[in-house]
Amino acid sequence: MIQMSLRSHIFRSNGYSTKTSYIHMEEKILNREFTAEKPNEKWITDITQMVYGFGNKAYFSAIKGLYDSSIVAYQVGRYNDNPLVMNTLKEAIEANPDATPLIHSDRGSQYTSKEYLYLTTEAGMKCSMSRVGNCIDNEPIESFFGHFKCESYDLKNYKNFEELEKDIDKYITFYNEER
Repeated sequence: MIQMSLRSHIFRSNGYSTKTSYIHMEEKILNREFTAEKPNEKWITDITQMVYGFGNKAYFSAIKGLYDSSIVAYQVGRYNDNPLVMNTLKEAIEANPDATPLIHSDRGSQYTSKEYLYLTTEAGMKCSMSRVGNCIDNEPIESFFGHFKCESYDLKNYKNFEELEKDIDKYITFYNEER
């Protein structure tokens, strides 16, 4: 590869994460069983950070269905806060009103919040949370973010938030319908 001046795009963690309050933690029920026998049986969710313009940060929250690996819902925001995650969850619930999946997340502050517990309980969902420092417990959603970054995000320089948001919309359509 060196002789031919080839290089690969490899996703590397930047070590960024939000701190949790550990108020509402759940057991690791999913237990790395990343397959589902029917739609909306198991969902997995997380957030990734991106940069656009001159060092401005953006955050991409997504929920992935483990039956067909499709993205059930997603939101892009300028802040890594509760509204970003709650809006993603509300979008998933609205698109699948009769679904009562097991929903798995890490132990970030948004997922251990009272609001998240309330919304998932009201929707009849069972929550599962990974162990601290075990990204492998969230492998399907981490893998999705890795593919997005390698196949789209890392190949471009986004001038503004709207350009990034538009590209994410385009990638989700590609990921769910073509890939």
